[in-house]
Amino acid sequence: MIDAELLAYLRDVSLRETAVMVANRRATARGDNAHLQIDPEQGQLMALLLRAIGARRGIEIGVFAGYSALWLAHALPTDGHLLALDIDAEITRRAQADWEQAGLAQRVTLKIGPALASLDTEIAEGRAGADDFVFIDADKAGYLDYYERALVLVRAGGLIMADNTLWHGRVTDPDDDSTDTRAIRAFNNHLYEDTRVDISLIPIGDGLTVARKR
Repeated sequence: MIDAELLAYLRDVSLRETAVMVANRRATARGDNAHLQIDPEQGQLMALLLRAIGARRGIEIGVFAGYSALWLAHALPTDGHLLALDIDAEITRRAQADWEQAGLAQRVTLKIGPALASLDTEIAEGRAGADDFVFIDADKAGYLDYYERALVLVRAGGLIMADNTLWHGRVTDPDDDSTDTRAIRAFNNHLYEDTRVDISLIPIGDGLTVARKR
């Protein structure tokens, strides 16, 4: 693990957050659910990956306060599009305000409701293979279902990224048999065996799995 001093150095010499990103992250850090937000270096890595593949269109599953969407939308071209899915209309109001302040609101469409139904609607409306990426950061029990839909929606060469795949270290705790922990273990094992994708589980933040659709 990186200690606090080394993490501070890492951020000092590499992190390029916008002012809106910094304000959003700090506001969330003062709340009770700060653990739900990705780390800034993870956001920057995802943005770099999107630029590397020339991403123009994608989906985020799980918006929360909108910090990760700021990174994703910032990485897209001015005519790019991010479909942001969440079930919480209240917390996402702050997300929308910050997207507007950052000048990114025109790139993001927020859809409130069950994400699986929204993904199925995208597929039913003929958008299979139309997306360059999907980022999954929502209820852990839904990860496998979200992933399978993402595989349909993402083009060959596109990315599926999933947060929390190290699950605060609980994936290796033999005494932890909770629903969420079992779901993350099953998700990790499923991707390891899935020959439809190339994968890397990166020990950044709480674990970021990146899968490239073959």
